[in-house]
Amino acid sequence: MSASSAGRSALRMGPAELVQAAAMARRFYLEGKSKIQIAEEFGVSRFKVARVLETALERDLVRIEIRVPAELDAERSDALRARYGLRHAVVVESPADADSADSADPENLGEVAADLLGELVTEGDVLGLAWGRSTIHMAAALDRLPPCTVVQLTGVYDAGTAERGSVEAVRRAAQVSGGDAHPIYAPMLLPDAATAAALRSQTGIARAFEYFDKVTVAAVSIGSWEAGISTVHDMLTKEEREHYASLGVAAEMSAHLFDAEGRRVGRDLGERCITVEADRLRRIPEVVAIAGGQRKAAAIDAVLRSGLVTSLVTDTAAADHLLTTRPMQRPALDRADPDGA
Repeated sequence: MSASSAGRSALRMGPAELVQAAAMARRFYLEGKSKIQIAEEFGVSRFKVARVLETALERDLVRIEIRVPAELDAERSDALRARYGLRHAVVVESPADADSADSADPENLGEVAADLLGELVTEGDVLGLAWGRSTIHMAAALDRLPPCTVVQLTGVYDAGTAERGSVEAVRRAAQVSGGDAHPIYAPMLLPDAATAAALRSQTGIARAFEYFDKVTVAAVSIGSWEAGISTVHDMLTKEEREHYASLGVAAEMSAHLFDAEGRRVGRDLGERCITVEADRLRRIPEVVAIAGGQRKAAAIDAVLRSGLVTSLVTDTAAADHLLTTRPMQRPALDRADPDGA
């Protein structure tokens, strides 16, 4: 936003008008003064000030530029937000190498998601973090958070790597915020429902579960139903993977499975998992999904159609696919605004 020399059309204004318009524009756009303040300074009505400012724009005396950091795509972000009825959508540039666009850059997505959480979380909130490579990178990139409680929403992929995964992410976020941490020292997937139920009743895990209904902001990851890009897919046996594939699974989020229309399928899997229930996720005012890459685009679409997600951090490779899919039949966002709007 800058006051520049007048263009050819602005020469139609007299020199006194040009000087006055430039001065008013400088006061309004660069110094942040109100139209009433400018009117008092120049001894004119605020309506005159409004007309002068409008004329300055029309005649190119003032040029307004909207700039966002190069890695953010504002146009795609706004289009994606509108298409899926999201509260927030942030699209980052995919890797320059076209071949690498198939897979997202989790570090880059995590850094942008960390900045978004810094905006969304307020003092006294309860922040929930689910397992996922992107959420782990997000936690590592956090450098500001208001005082809040941080709770783990899912068990870990591998109990032997807990310190380098979800548990460490929860501790890191709590350290940045100065709040309490409630990690879950348990695998995400158990052999059967009885074992999972027994673990949920253990003191430490039960304490974390007690916070699920208090979570106000959550960060989750999305996986496609294929090897390497779905944690749950990789934890199952070949027979189990084929069984759920036969049900039409297109996406996985926090051990919940969805078909291409966003309907939950294979609900029995959740009984074997240490994870936040889908109904509880739906009640969380702000659920931010972090996922990108062409390979995950269809899965992201499926999860967005479920209505469980309110905001999305993704990349241009996934966004281009999402913006060409069939429109939503209803907005995904069906919660009240956390700010009461």
